[in-house]
Amino acid sequence: MTPEAVTPKAMTPGAMAREGATSDAMTSDAMAPAAVTPDALATTPAAFAPFAAFADLHRAGASPFLIPNAWDHASASVLAAQGFPAIGTTSLGVAAAAGLPDGAGATRAETLLLARRLGPGPYLLSVDAEAGFSDDPDEVAGLARELADAGAVGINLEDGRHDGTLAPVALHAAKVAAVKAAVPDLFVNARTDTYWLGGGRAGEETAHRLHAYEQAGADGVFVPGLADPAVIAALVKRLATPLNILYTPSGPTVPQLGDLGVRRVSLGSLLFRTALGAATEAAADIRAGRRPVAGRGPTYAQVQALSGPAHAARRPPGNGAAATDSAAGGNDAGR
Repeated sequence: MTPEAVTPKAMTPGAMAREGATSDAMTSDAMAPAAVTPDALATTPAAFAPFAAFADLHRAGASPFLIPNAWDHASASVLAAQGFPAIGTTSLGVAAAAGLPDGAGATRAETLLLARRLGPGPYLLSVDAEAGFSDDPDEVAGLARELADAGAVGINLEDGRHDGTLAPVALHAAKVAAVKAAVPDLFVNARTDTYWLGGGRAGEETAHRLHAYEQAGADGVFVPGLADPAVIAALVKRLATPLNILYTPSGPTVPQLGDLGVRRVSLGSLLFRTALGAATEAAADIRAGRRPVAGRGPTYAQVQALSGPAHAARRPPGNGAAATDSAAGGNDAGR
């Protein structure tokens, strides 16, 4: 897990007071965070430096910007240690962890709490806020302010509804406009769920909706469920903002999406679901008398280090590192 350089996140006004809190996180050699390095953004006004850094990720380089999605502090930290300069959140992971349905507007408090936990991290944070947890644009703007104060530099707002319908275009555009007016330095990724909920007219409806969201001030647009290369390439040509596509194992690869003009690729809930699958597979193997695959996860000490040296020092009595790190190929099976 070799760390790489990360584009600096500081300094939104809400982040300035928290900047000192990042230095103690992830101090293990194997799980150390990627180094924060200065760049050409030094001349950017402080409040807009994180926004500019995040926006640049959507434009720079030959390959699209790949943003993995975390669901808690540990998952965000291990992804940052792999050199990912920005981390998103997954609304499914947040909702499932709380025993609540995804996309139902039921996790406002949980989403904000996670943003506050991840905000001090050594990465740029974008938050999946479902549809903003309200149909009142002013209330959505209020949430955006709270997320920005927590340290987020981006927000995803979707037009899909829990009842399987799409929100009126004008309503979603009003939410986008309200957020940009309230928090200009928050990158708004306007998502349309036309390819999941739009029926047979998904192509026409997608272009119509994305144009309206761009006109409302969206910094980027997101179309999950779209995987047809020809349709993606045609859509890119009609857009004024970077296109975000949800990665699917059966769809185009990240380099292929880049060749089509896609500038951002999200993993959504894929990592969360993969982690659940790995946990259940390991438990089933042990129950069946099989040994789980060794070396797939971090050691106990490495996970402890994600929360800082004070936590890493609190090792359970009688469980020395040598004994537990050698068990199950270093996976600390007894903890």
